[in-house]
Amino acid sequence: MKVYLSPYRNHWISPYTILEKVFFWREIDYSEPKIDRLHDLMYPLAEGWKKVLDVLHPQITYVKIDKFDTWSADHTLAHIILPMLKQLQEHKHGAPFVDDQDVPEELKSTSAPPKENEWDTDDNHFKRWDYVLGEMIQAFECLVNEKWAEQYSTGECDYQSVAVENEFGKVHKLVEGPNHTRETDYVALAAHELRNKNGLILFGKYFHALWD
Repeated sequence: MKVYLSPYRNHWISPYTILEKVFFWREIDYSEPKIDRLHDLMYPLAEGWKKVLDVLHPQITYVKIDKFDTWSADHTLAHIILPMLKQLQEHKHGAPFVDDQDVPEELKSTSAPPKENEWDTDDNHFKRWDYVLGEMIQAFECLVNEKWAEQYSTGECDYQSVAVENEFGKVHKLVEGPNHTRETDYVALAAHELRNKNGLILFGKYFHALWD
């Protein structure tokens, strides 16, 4: 996979911006007839200049997908999404509205102190978004780290292949050997898997809120 995304291009230069530089010694009045005429004369030039730069210096969006990228597309995408989510969490400048049903009881809007005005955000507004981002991040961390589930197991595995007879003849099955001490907390593992699933659901639900 190869990805190159350039910054957003903004080639528009307002005639008023140019006129402010030309008449630097005074504050211009946009309704002034002289300024208005100069603006109308310069506007087609500004439009033409913008079109030329849009052609010569366009925004670049280059994505090349190799065949091996889709062998495990979820794992491939997780390596890209995870650092983006972490950077967004660190540098975000706002927060969308998060439904109460997606956060613990203590973060719900109903658990916050009463708002002074109806249009105000409650005291848990930004905390809810922090929680949702955190759940997304932990889900993608598990996708990147394929061995995350090992934290719920202890001991060593010792399996032996034993031949047995059944109605189909001789077959082999794995049985625990004398040195098998492996134990797994399947209740905790299932709870973590459920949390991972919910983090991915939240990622889809709030996908359009992933902005800075």
